[in-house]
Amino acid sequence: MGMFQKLKIGGKVTPEIDWKMTPDLSFGTFESWGGREHVRSNVSRTERVYYFFVDNWEDVPKLCLMERGVKHAEVVAEIDAPIKMVEECVAKQGTSSLFEKSYAIDEKIKNWLLTNVLGTDDTSKVIPIIKENIVEDMGKALVDLADSDFEGEVITLPSEESFIQQSEIAAFMKKWNFFEAEHNPEGSFANHFADPGDGLTVVDQRTGLMWQREGLDITAIRTMLRNIDQVNKDNFAGHSDWRMPTMEEAMSLMDSTQNSKGTYLQPCFSKEQPFIFVNAKRKPGGYWFVDFKQGRAFWSSGTIPGAFARLCRSV
Repeated sequence: MGMFQKLKIGGKVTPEIDWKMTPDLSFGTFESWGGREHVRSNVSRTERVYYFFVDNWEDVPKLCLMERGVKHAEVVAEIDAPIKMVEECVAKQGTSSLFEKSYAIDEKIKNWLLTNVLGTDDTSKVIPIIKENIVEDMGKALVDLADSDFEGEVITLPSEESFIQQSEIAAFMKKWNFFEAEHNPEGSFANHFADPGDGLTVVDQRTGLMWQREGLDITAIRTMLRNIDQVNKDNFAGHSDWRMPTMEEAMSLMDSTQNSKGTYLQPCFSKEQPFIFVNAKRKPGGYWFVDFKQGRAFWSSGTIPGAFARLCRSV
């Protein structure tokens, strides 16, 4: 049987495959980690879990192996599986959300894997994904803030916590002409970004906001609030009044076209914070987020949601 329920990828042998893990379960297990804030309490910060899933984001679905951990997700291999079998698994999913295209494998795929991949010493069906060490390009040169001659209209966006119903979101986006892939795809908010010269931040002179170019790593909401407090204690970029943006402030960053890094942002912002917390809650319950990878706002009904953060402050 060879390496039963283990897989050799290049020169590396994985721990046993976790057959119970799925793309849906992974969020509760890993993104919302912390104390009681995760689904499977036996998962540590350093542990790596391996599971198979079907990636249906492109024209042809493919079978992949995921390496998952707390604050870590990496597809490490594609599996050369019969395309008809993978397509049948996708067909069983029925109609799914535009933003949910990663599926759990079915029993037929599992049995095929046990026989043809895990139950043999032949690794020819396992195609490792070689990850390149690429330094992120932070985009086009911005005008220096000291040299900027911006004379346009300054728009003051709401800066206090809000409560937004699902039924209000389309009108909300149209009111400010924010681009939102589902509710206002024709929108376009005109920013005027300038570089204050610290290498850490960017200023939008249109809204009077300073933003982190990068941001804070994914964690649960309670931990994130503590992290923001620490950012201010550390006087990040020389300031101690950093805060979570409102829905309006976060959506003002949304660009109407996807950049080369796969986000709906100006390239001066990092891609490593694909969806962020915003200071807005949903009625009757839940939290709102802004997703720069999908170009949309979304909400979660979870009591302990997890996300990244990109902080702002008024200048």
